Amino acid sequence: MEAIQYVKSVPRYLATRYLGRYWNRFYTSGFGCLKLTDVEPPRLPSPRWLRVRPLLSGICGSDLATLTAQGTPFFSPLTSTPFVLGHEVVGIVEECGKNVEGIREGERVVLAPPLHCRIREVEPVCSACAAGNEGLCTNVTRGIISAGIQTGFCRDTGGGWSHSLVAHENQLFKVPDDLAAEEAVLIEPFSCCLYAAKKSNVGQDGTILVIGCGTMGLLTIAALRMLGRKCRIIAVARYPHQQEAALRLGADIVVGGRDPFPDLVSRLEAESRQPELGRPTVLGGADATYDCVGSSRTIDDSMRLTRSGGSIFMVGMPSIPDNVDWTSMWFKELRIEGSYTSDHRTFRQATEMISASPGKLKGLVGARYPLRELQSALDSALHTGRSGVIKTVFDLENS
Repeated sequence: MEAIQYVKSVPRYLATRYLGRYWNRFYTSGFGCLKLTDVEPPRLPSPRWLRVRPLLSGICGSDLATLTAQGTPFFSPLTSTPFVLGHEVVGIVEECGKNVEGIREGERVVLAPPLHCRIREVEPVCSACAAGNEGLCTNVTRGIISAGIQTGFCRDTGGGWSHSLVAHENQLFKVPDDLAAEEAVLIEPFSCCLYAAKKSNVGQDGTILVIGCGTMGLLTIAALRMLGRKCRIIAVARYPHQQEAALRLGADIVVGGRDPFPDLVSRLEAESRQPELGRPTVLGGADATYDCVGSSRTIDDSMRLTRSGGSIFMVGMPSIPDNVDWTSMWFKELRIEGSYTSDHRTFRQATEMISASPGKLKGLVGARYPLRELQSALDSALHTGRSGVIKTVFDLENS
């Protein structure tokens, strides 16, 4: 079957990292780690697994960081290659293992990608899984399948950028027929944002700052509002189409421009003082900040723009930050917490929330491409300002 596969190679990785930024088509040129190829469909690892035919599969920031070699090598020993990318998936069940319960062939499902103890059939489960924190599983290299923190980064499961993947029954959640596939494919990233949104509890008189209005930032705004948060939300959105979506999903104020920092200081009713060197020192700020970009600049800004005793949540997959001034963290006694995926309970909640609100996320998926148009899909996802697209997906029905 046709699939987009990632092949591990140190020379290709280094070439991709340093040449890809100058020649965007390098990623699909045949010299990088990514290739469109024919692969054998993965087998069912046990009777509790199912085969799923993807309908739509999103291009996530972590996928882009992987294929452009701009992400951290931290996860390298926690994956197994070659793997087929794609962990944001809505699809149709095509085959059920003999011990599968509650799901039938022909049903439409979404995928919760973490490959934790129960999926790997590891016993006893690790302490994180026992506590219901499956996203923090420590057995991601053990069990009946190869290493991989998620589907899409494991050679035995396949991934959404193909015509067939396998998933454990614990990973699949049914979605109603009246929910458009373009919204169902967003349940996975929404669940990650919902997981992060539940970490803060800012009162109605407080302020939350959301930095970055790509998919993760916009879904974080949506999750905060769907949880009933009444506080003021200020969002930083670079492009007009992001600014419009942020307001529609619940932001009270959207700040743009090439340097939004001065406007944010004013909007947050904070006090800014300029030192002899470097960026401003800020007193006051947001009660909680969600950094949905994870660059050196946004991490630095998050700490400066959050009030003393406030919280910062790093949502999604960051780059490799450098030149960050961490002084604000100590001086303001900030709490900084990472949040990259969700647990089983939150994924179910996300599925129920989106299923109960059809149309809520309409319009966020702005471009659909067949697998054979890989380069065009990557151009759309990598250059959202130029494409005017928030989420780009692969359309497997038309591949």
